[in-house]
Amino acid sequence: MKLQEGIEVYIEARQSEGAPWMKGAQSLRSLCRSLGNMPLNRIRVNQIAPFLDGPHTSAATWYNKYCVLRQFFCYWKARNEIYGLPLPPPRRFPAQTFVPYVYSRTELRRLLVAAGTTQRDLNSVIGPRTFRTLLLFLYGTGAGLSEAVQLERGDVDFRRRRITLRSCVARCAREIPIGSDLYEILLQYHRAHHQQEAIRDPQFFLTKDGAQIKASTASKTFQKVRKKAGVARYDGARYQPRMQDLRYTFAVHRLTAWFKNGADMGRMIPALSAYMGQHDLSASERYLRLTPERFRAQLNKLSPKRGKRRWRDDSELMRFLDSL
Repeated sequence: MKLQEGIEVYIEARQSEGAPWMKGAQSLRSLCRSLGNMPLNRIRVNQIAPFLDGPHTSAATWYNKYCVLRQFFCYWKARNEIYGLPLPPPRRFPAQTFVPYVYSRTELRRLLVAAGTTQRDLNSVIGPRTFRTLLLFLYGTGAGLSEAVQLERGDVDFRRRRITLRSCVARCAREIPIGSDLYEILLQYHRAHHQQEAIRDPQFFLTKDGAQIKASTASKTFQKVRKKAGVARYDGARYQPRMQDLRYTFAVHRLTAWFKNGADMGRMIPALSAYMGQHDLSASERYLRLTPERFRAQLNKLSPKRGKRRWRDDSELMRFLDSL
């Protein structure tokens, strides 16, 4: 079997599991361009090593590419197309230096105020009410920025108070309930912005011209709003707070509020994972590490890493989620 055919068959097999697997597919196709369409069983370690060590390749990128190639070659070894893995020795996973920012409630209020003032500028692509509503949507649902800008009017069911979110990572959409405060905010925005006959774009969040908001435009706008609000990091991190950090803030604020109120965290942690579109219980581990220190010991006892079960396999949990 030739490399190109092997890559396409493998990508199709991975995507049939329900995820686009875009980055992995990109890495494998890049490998084919680098080596040429040669037979799988003729590939050697001295050909793979230069590909992994390409120019400007960080330690994290090397590790991620290595994992993709290892899975690919293991797949074809199990099918007797190759008899060994043409890979150099693995390296240790690099230490993670990036730490998401968790906004305080005071900072969130300052961001909302700044969104109402900076976006009144005539040159602003996104109107003040739209951007403020977008910020509240991200914080109120824990949705990703790409999910928010892809949201269509038909995805918001005001009668049932539910929203359908579509992720770039997973093909399957998920439906989530929304609270009464966010419901009122979205309903007011809908009445103010979607009643005009001239609007043709199906998206829920629209620019001043009635077009879909680009994620890059929203991120640049957020940085302008953040500076106006005086929100910044002072912990020595290289990165300033991002719009995407509202997702982490949602999760951490939920966990700490549940803990203060004495909620059953063994049930609520997997519920949070499901609500945020994560596929297994270990995905919430990153949020547990960001909770305030005074809650850390108790929450660590409930760390989903201990079980690594898929939340879909818990029938009692699924009944609970259906009742939300």
